[in-house]
Amino acid sequence: MRITTPALLLLTICHGFSSCAQTNTWNRKQAAVALTYDDALNIHLDQVIPTLDSAGFKGTFYLIGSAAPFTQRIGDWRKAAAKGHELGNHTLYHPCYGKRPGREWVKPDYDLNNYTLQRMTDEIKVNNALLEATDGKKQRTLACPCGDTKVADSSYLYAVKDHFTGIRDATPDANTVNGFGNRTIQWMAPAGNSGAELIAAVQKAMKDHALLVFVFHGVGGEHALNVSAEAHRELLQFLKKNEAQIWVAPFIDIATFMRKP
Repeated sequence: MRITTPALLLLTICHGFSSCAQTNTWNRKQAAVALTYDDALNIHLDQVIPTLDSAGFKGTFYLIGSAAPFTQRIGDWRKAAAKGHELGNHTLYHPCYGKRPGREWVKPDYDLNNYTLQRMTDEIKVNNALLEATDGKKQRTLACPCGDTKVADSSYLYAVKDHFTGIRDATPDANTVNGFGNRTIQWMAPAGNSGAELIAAVQKAMKDHALLVFVFHGVGGEHALNVSAEAHRELLQFLKKNEAQIWVAPFIDIATFMRKP
């Protein structure tokens, strides 16, 4: 997922309530945190996964099937999955709307404005097949590139929803498709944020009894949307210190939990 607007994105979604003050139980803990990482970067394999492993946490990595750090390192991603990290679907070519401010990097061939619904759904299904060949799993979650969900006037999420346990996005279409019930969900897409700011977002989730979804890209480099490795480590240290109150799990585990009556 690429985000070209502000360094800090913090959104709250309240399902089924006019207020976000309700108390949710998250696997018998006060709050939940999903650590997700987009775009299949080398740094995720080389730095993020070892750091998560050392803290005893499992992350969710949304992989672009055509990206070189995926195609050239499938064995490493297979090892990550064997350790319990989630490999999520971030589509085959990461198509986004190119005709928007800051989207000059979108190539015409992968401009969602030029897609058909059939092409988009086919590419998502092919990426699922690639991921299954990598980790052997059939259950999967999807993250929409750039948060863009429509081809012409139709959302592609409705066409692929039966292939996924959940959609990791805060769009109206994703909220409808997910059907996660009466849950408070907060989002942060870090870019240039300090460890203290990341921790403050967790503290708010704890206060609100919410799920906080972190949408990371670069961690210590390799992406324009980047946080320092030190800020990331500070976040993990805080989560570890408060593990008795915070459920840290892959997004697919949390999505499965939220679908329960």
